[in-house]
Amino acid sequence: MKILDKYLIKQFLQTIVFGLLAFTVIFIVIDAMENLDDFIDQNVPALTILHYYFVFSPEIIKLMLPVSVLFSALFTAGKSANLSELTAMRASGVSLYRFMSPFVATTLVICLLSIYFGGYIVPMANKTKIYIEQVYLKKGIVYSGSNIFFQDSQTRIVSISFFDIATNNASRVSIQDFSADNLTGMKSRIDAQSLKFDSLSSNWIAMDGVLRSFFNVSQSADYFDSLKIDDLNFKPEDLIKKQRKPQEMNLNELIDLIDTQERAGNDPTATLIEYHSRYAFALTSVIIVLFGLPISANRRKGGLAVQVGINILITFIYLVFMKVSQAFGKNGALDPLLTAWFANLVFLAGAFITIPRMRN
Repeated sequence: MKILDKYLIKQFLQTIVFGLLAFTVIFIVIDAMENLDDFIDQNVPALTILHYYFVFSPEIIKLMLPVSVLFSALFTAGKSANLSELTAMRASGVSLYRFMSPFVATTLVICLLSIYFGGYIVPMANKTKIYIEQVYLKKGIVYSGSNIFFQDSQTRIVSISFFDIATNNASRVSIQDFSADNLTGMKSRIDAQSLKFDSLSSNWIAMDGVLRSFFNVSQSADYFDSLKIDDLNFKPEDLIKKQRKPQEMNLNELIDLIDTQERAGNDPTATLIEYHSRYAFALTSVIIVLFGLPISANRRKGGLAVQVGINILITFIYLVFMKVSQAFGKNGALDPLLTAWFANLVFLAGAFITIPRMRN
């Protein structure tokens, strides 16, 4: 590694750290002012508030990282241009591509780390954050294990009043099966006082209930003390997962959720978009650096103010593309993979157009 590379990477990383700290502090202060009344009304202890923003910080860092990387790249390049350092580099034979290489290489490393950070660290922190919101701020309360209602297959709906995590027993259960030819026509229904999971056979056993079968003009009812059900597609751990939000799930858990939704005949589009967006957003930094860095490498009036303005403009345009593509994707107009990567592809195409022009 040459002295020039070390110099640029050092300036680049220092500005990223500064940007992350500044943006994170600003974000936390704004959020704290917005939620201050809620904290006071609910008598939330000061240590709990500090803990809340500590576990909130990973989510903020994930969101602010692309902005910080872009700001750092534009600021470092703009500073080099304004101080005529870039002119001296070009005079000594350093091309625009060579000047950009340490920025791009460093950003790629940051992106790879971001995949793990956003895919595993952030969801783990979000679990605690959401727990504090539910317990202390009474926001988004989900009574885990209570009033669970879901589609187990394309023709089956399951309703559970309460699920005991410790014993793997469900209480007041209803299992409704519908005709594949007519989804409004019910074929059978099981109503049971409890549903127990047999870990040895991996089957559910309904206790103290009735099995009703419906025919064209008649129906039958068979009461039972115990009934083995071997074609249910869920297990005890799946019932807890169904109560969790996607932002609490890591990449592996999102894959499991997608498989469960597909197996049950549900539409997994929103979950697929969330899964692919974890990767797409992690690689946002390198793409917007490729897009914005050549623009900032040209010397212009205004100094830091111009770099900040360019940073805000590029970030705003990127967010617009991202939100528009997600809206189309969730409505089924775009493939989930294309939805997640649409904004990155647009900016990458812009980079391929911008770089040759700036080089000349």
